[in-house]
Amino acid sequence: MITQTATPTTHESKQLLTVKDMALTAMFAVLIAVCSWISIPTAVPFTMQTFAVFCAVSMLGGKRGFFAVLVYILLGAVGIPVFSGFKGGLGVLLGATGGYIIGFLVIPALCLLTEKLFGKKLIVEILSMIVGLTLCYAFGTAWFIKVYTDTKGDMTLANALKFCVLPFILWDMLKLALAIVLSTAVKKRVRI
Repeated sequence: MITQTATPTTHESKQLLTVKDMALTAMFAVLIAVCSWISIPTAVPFTMQTFAVFCAVSMLGGKRGFFAVLVYILLGAVGIPVFSGFKGGLGVLLGATGGYIIGFLVIPALCLLTEKLFGKKLIVEILSMIVGLTLCYAFGTAWFIKVYTDTKGDMTLANALKFCVLPFILWDMLKLALAIVLSTAVKKRVRI
């Protein structure tokens, strides 16, 4: 009598995200929400969102950081009050400042791309976050001008930059530096 033994196949399907990845993604989506509630209301609210986005990208990397930001945006889109001022819903995303929120996705996407091209190096991470933030500003400002002009009247690029970008540059650079220092310290002690 001949018996056959089943040979295990080595074909392993790759998961997009593991359970650990999903838990970290959810945790950082919540961190972004909590940091968005810490705000000073202005034309574009001054919040700690960018700090949380930088932390998510620095601690989790581009892929998981992208999903954390995406989950945060989707939670807000369905009406959960995760945006500044405890607001939620598509109206916020389609409003004048919605472009800045959607533009947050550029930061981890660019970091993911640079990770693939240059590896995970601190200087590459910092530069990609600065470029990503600049692209977020550009997208958000174009969105702001379009929505503001359609709903309230003319808005020039100079005025949009004066209200929506220039007051935030220094603070966002400080938040980036703080996020990098904090993330580096955490990554030395905890394997994320």
